Amino acid sequence: MLDPIAPSRTTSGDCQPHAVVIGSGFGGLAAALRLGARGYRVTVLEKLDAPGGRAYVYRQDGFTFDAGPTIVTAPFLFEELWKLCGRRMSDDVTLVPVTPFYRIRFHDGTHFDYSGDPVAMRDEIARFSPDDAGGYDAYIKASEAIFKVGFEQLGDVPFSTWTDMARIAPEMIRLSSFRSVYSLVSKFFKHPKLRVVFSFHPLLIGGNPFTASSIYCLIAFLERRWGVHFAMGGTGRLVEGLVRLIEGQGGALRCQQEVREILVEGGAARGLRLASGEILNADIVVSNADSATTYHDLLPASSRKHWTDRRIERARYSMSLFVWYFGTRQKYPDVPHHMMLLGPRYKELLTDIFERKILADDFSLYLHRPTATDPSLAPDGCDAFYVLSPVPHLQSGTDWRATAETYRRAIAQTLSDTVLPDLHNRIVTSHMLTPRDFQDRLSSFRGAAFGLEPVLTQSAWFRPHNRSEDIERLYLVGAGTHPGAGLPGVLSSARVLDSLVPDAQSLARSNLVTAA
Repeated sequence: MLDPIAPSRTTSGDCQPHAVVIGSGFGGLAAALRLGARGYRVTVLEKLDAPGGRAYVYRQDGFTFDAGPTIVTAPFLFEELWKLCGRRMSDDVTLVPVTPFYRIRFHDGTHFDYSGDPVAMRDEIARFSPDDAGGYDAYIKASEAIFKVGFEQLGDVPFSTWTDMARIAPEMIRLSSFRSVYSLVSKFFKHPKLRVVFSFHPLLIGGNPFTASSIYCLIAFLERRWGVHFAMGGTGRLVEGLVRLIEGQGGALRCQQEVREILVEGGAARGLRLASGEILNADIVVSNADSATTYHDLLPASSRKHWTDRRIERARYSMSLFVWYFGTRQKYPDVPHHMMLLGPRYKELLTDIFERKILADDFSLYLHRPTATDPSLAPDGCDAFYVLSPVPHLQSGTDWRATAETYRRAIAQTLSDTVLPDLHNRIVTSHMLTPRDFQDRLSSFRGAAFGLEPVLTQSAWFRPHNRSEDIERLYLVGAGTHPGAGLPGVLSSARVLDSLVPDAQSLARSNLVTAA
């Protein structure tokens, strides 16, 4: 039996209901702010020694490395959070546009500069295939139609019942959501390289372009509309700014606080048990932890009828990532901020990663050079980088303790042979993150970097709901719930809570009755 809730008092004498948020990723921080703005007393618990979750910041040898998200799209979703606190985001964080959005380098050395400029995009397309230049406008028009439904109408709407899914089914059919991203892109572009250029976006949210629903083609228009931005000082500046807003509301962030169990009483979440043994009572619990981990590890099986161990273990999970952070003693000015270096295989490599779950000898890479935009992230005359390689999650059976250094060296050799000459002799600091770290450090089920794989049968109503199907007063935000991974997705998941979480004043009245 849990101890009775001991609510704090506001200056008006009302009981202020307590919301506890598990995890301080962007979904958790956004949820905390929104709950604080609605009158909740908020406590955010973070397992690591600093906030951010996947957006953790590594600082070593004078270099600053954003651990995770680096691509800021739909910045208005961040601006909303500052406005809730009566402030402007620009007072705390400077966002600058990045152009081109990405450079996609093919294995043969040719490259495509992907941007939001329609004239430049048509010119880039024409360099590869003049016959495909007209397909760009048609594709963006299709992407906009998907965006208007998938993002504007459904991105922050809960899918709590099957009727919610049935209601949108006709629109999903009209938009060909049953097709894969690659399949829909292929309607507009015939050249194989252009099909790659316009289909890679699902990889940014953990999906396979050959199986991810074409609903994710909305990303093309989203980027076209708002651009791609970078936070000066690194993505960690956004985390710091959100934490300050939460503290300004009277909320609390507690780091190095690992949650061991969500306590359930009478079918409702009533608090948490920490690894230290401490118990925190709560009126509501919001989990920004991986959704599979939340159900599988933090809740007893007896409390779960929908998300049973069997269902969790049979679900499909995203790929994982091998990430290498490094600093160099020289600058590489020819390397843009965001760059994709594609290997010799596309579909076949993705099949190895997602279906066969084997670590292949070849790879494709995303290279991030933030010092192209913000030189302050490295010492004078130096560059900061991270490079990530999509790899299978831990069901591959790869022993990363034995494999990581060999794999890193192979990536370093490829970079040295292509865009970072003499890299081996220029490295001055280095740090690695493997799928094992995603599991052990970030509590991701099977080390899947993005949670559940974004396929149609694991989207919207089929995804773990924002309001738990099994436990009252338990809510989910982040990549593993609706609408999914990526900064717009996780911020929108917190938006969804506005229509699901009970009114704070009504809970306060209930607390007063209980206390009396």
